[in-house]
Amino acid sequence: MAALTVSASPGADEIVDTTEAAWQVQQPAAGSVTAATIPSPVLTSQCRYRSGLLGLGARVEIYWAAPEGYTVEDAEVFASTEGLGSVLAPLTGFNVEDETTGSPTNYTTQIKSNLLGGLLGLGSELEVAIVMSRHGWTSEPASIASNAGLIVGIGGNCRNLS
Repeated sequence: MAALTVSASPGADEIVDTTEAAWQVQQPAAGSVTAATIPSPVLTSQCRYRSGLLGLGARVEIYWAAPEGYTVEDAEVFASTEGLGSVLAPLTGFNVEDETTGSPTNYTTQIKSNLLGGLLGLGSELEVAIVMSRHGWTSEPASIASNAGLIVGIGGNCRNLS
């Protein structure tokens, strides 16, 4: 902001005023904002339900690959027992790095039945999803659904959803 002062010669009866002037220039600016896109893991083979001996040691095996530039360290596992398509929640007490073997192009993750809290039984179905996570963003899930069957794993199955 600039100030302009106008004055009359000394002794004149004129009033001296101060005038303030401002200049503003408007120029359009362009920009864009994009959200991070985290690529999804890919299921590489049909998942398997392993019943163990009389239901002891039962587990679900998930076969998957991480997207390029990602590893198991970027993965998170979520589960839902409220019915397929319901909100997925972190699988309590499960560490995906400890339960996964292989390489980024050929991982096998095992989820033991004791981690499922007995919810994978009596004909109930469990949805498990693996997502990739970075900077607070997550990918679309790679999901499977498993059913332990009615008694000690008889009739148990697993199927890939994505």
